[in-house]
Amino acid sequence: MLAAAVIAVLRARRTNQALRRKKNDLEAGLTAARGEAGHLHAHIATLSAQHDHDLAGVRADAEAATKAVLKSAMGTLQSLAEEQQVLLDGLLKKYGDDTGVLADLMSVDHTGSQFGRRAKGISVLCGGWLGRRDSAASVYDVARSAQGRIKDFSRVGVHSQVSISIANKAVEPVAVVLAELLDNATNYSAPGTPVEVNIQAVPTGVCFIVDDAGLGMDQETKDRAAALLSPDRPVDITALGDPPRFGFAVCGMLAARYGFAVSVGSVSPYGGVRAVIRVPEDLLTPDVPQPEPVQEPGIEETPAPQRLAPVPVVGPSHVVGTTQGGLPKRRRRKGPVSVAAVPDAVAPAQDGTSVPASEVTASRIGAFARGTLLGRDNTTEGPQNQ
Repeated sequence: MLAAAVIAVLRARRTNQALRRKKNDLEAGLTAARGEAGHLHAHIATLSAQHDHDLAGVRADAEAATKAVLKSAMGTLQSLAEEQQVLLDGLLKKYGDDTGVLADLMSVDHTGSQFGRRAKGISVLCGGWLGRRDSAASVYDVARSAQGRIKDFSRVGVHSQVSISIANKAVEPVAVVLAELLDNATNYSAPGTPVEVNIQAVPTGVCFIVDDAGLGMDQETKDRAAALLSPDRPVDITALGDPPRFGFAVCGMLAARYGFAVSVGSVSPYGGVRAVIRVPEDLLTPDVPQPEPVQEPGIEETPAPQRLAPVPVVGPSHVVGTTQGGLPKRRRRKGPVSVAAVPDAVAPAQDGTSVPASEVTASRIGAFARGTLLGRDNTTEGPQNQ
């Protein structure tokens, strides 16, 4: 019995030692496998990073090539659009006395203005530059110029009691951005509903406030708009959808380039969207009165009939001081301001007689033409002029 017990103990000891050796071998193998797995993970991470880097490079090259092609194409189209506008300007002057021809030419001119605005927007997204005016322009003229560059311009009402001009370098950028916001407001609100542009002085500059009567924006759309309006990196034109939506991207790029701010997402008084352009003081200048037109001797100019656009019922403003930049600070007085509307069919002349509706229409078309001329007095602009 003792011998059997000793043999069993020895056998158990040998078995235990064998199991320990096997366990140590397995642990060593596991450690080696883990080390190899770590090396493999590191290699995979390196390959992934290299792949991402190469993919980003390919995308950047493709984006740059696409932008270069589009920029070149848009430059050609802009040149053609400007030539067309010059020809139309000559025809408008030549046939300005013919109401029917003038109306047809203005329709063509209006379509050309929309085409030019879209070409400018795509060119800006591709690194191009806008035209630059030689002189400042009043905030009202800038708003009228933007109004003339959208399809449903007749739905837009412009209201301003601010006597301030925008510096020459910012006139065209602000007009293009405002036109994009107006185009967005008219496209995403019901036909026939109003789109109002109110220009107000604020302590830090001037605000263009656009209110529409659309359905508003959901939170996802607001977040996307905010990202495009405050870009922290170059806009990827291939990520603008199909069909691409250029509006907010153009607004954000121009705002960042020229130093003003654009925001959307607030609710308008009509239940739609409120968009705001805030132009700081360093892009403003005191309003300069326009020179009186020179009248040739022996020719009497008959005043053209005017139509008064409806304005919001607000009180006039008065100057309460000046800002650090020398611009006037204004405070709105309380009390309504009433404006009498002129009937569509007949407009009263100064001598008490009635003016035919055709002449009233011609006057409105002429006023609209003068407003759209603002965006054409531009010269080529580039980084060296900034």
